[in-house]
Amino acid sequence: MNTFSLNLADPIRDAISRIRFAPHSNNLLISSWDSSLRLYDVDSSKLRMEAPGEAELLDCCFENERVCFSAASDGSVNRYDLDSGIKVSVGNHDDSATCVEYSAETCQIITAGWDKKINFWDARSTQSHGCLSCLVSEVESMSLSGLNLMVAAGSSVNLYDIRSFKTSVHTKGMKVKCIRPIFNPKGFVVGSIDGRVLLEYICKSSSHEGYAFRCHPKVKDGRRHVVTVNDIAFNPSITGSFVTGDNDGYATLWDARGRKRIFEMSRYPNSVVSLSYSHDGLLLAVASSYSYQEANEIEEPAQIFIHEIGNCDLTSPSSGASNKK
Repeated sequence: MNTFSLNLADPIRDAISRIRFAPHSNNLLISSWDSSLRLYDVDSSKLRMEAPGEAELLDCCFENERVCFSAASDGSVNRYDLDSGIKVSVGNHDDSATCVEYSAETCQIITAGWDKKINFWDARSTQSHGCLSCLVSEVESMSLSGLNLMVAAGSSVNLYDIRSFKTSVHTKGMKVKCIRPIFNPKGFVVGSIDGRVLLEYICKSSSHEGYAFRCHPKVKDGRRHVVTVNDIAFNPSITGSFVTGDNDGYATLWDARGRKRIFEMSRYPNSVVSLSYSHDGLLLAVASSYSYQEANEIEEPAQIFIHEIGNCDLTSPSSGASNKK
């Protein structure tokens, strides 16, 4: 697995909040606490766009190859034309907007934040399509898979059908840091602040039962060291293969079906705060940055590493071994 870091002529000046590969290309969208949104062409190693702002950016997502959105600490939600860099306001939350997703099925922008609200906006007119305000905690993480919206708030996971807003609530008994979709079979995976990962399938069967495990158990001074799982990403080309990133700077590849670790990558300079696979699963982007979670974090400059996944890595994860690379 070849690895290189993105060479940004103008370095990212604060913590990275989110990285996302584009739907059909190797363009990488980067949101940061330095208030700038960046689009980086990984294939040509060029910065395609940088759009400065006034508030820290806490999340970002694509609508398509030419349009994207951001959520900011001042509650603002913005739309960007990636060709011109022009930014247009979509709307505002009453507190920090922490999450943003785009639904191609309903042409809606979906946002959530610390005001305990989920807002729906028409992507064409930017008019509000409604608001859900029944959450009991601030939204920490949110993901969308088709018509299924997954929202992590406190120790609860709320699942919504965005056509009818029908919901089901799953209490996990742990504070959830991130939630991501499982595609085949359908379900979701959460990472917690105490280092646990939980996989749960929407349609349970004898062959697809959910389970939980301690993701990155580290021992310091004879005691177990609890490390937050900051992000999780599934490889779109390999069923059951996913990677986790933790606050100690480790990224680990797992086999969901075999319920085992495949390998742990060498430690990154700082916390692994965000992960993203390219649309074909051939590239894995890892954002190494401080995360503002611990007082003693080392404030190394934020970096993004790209792992090129070769043909030997695109095999069934169940055939892998527990190794370190």
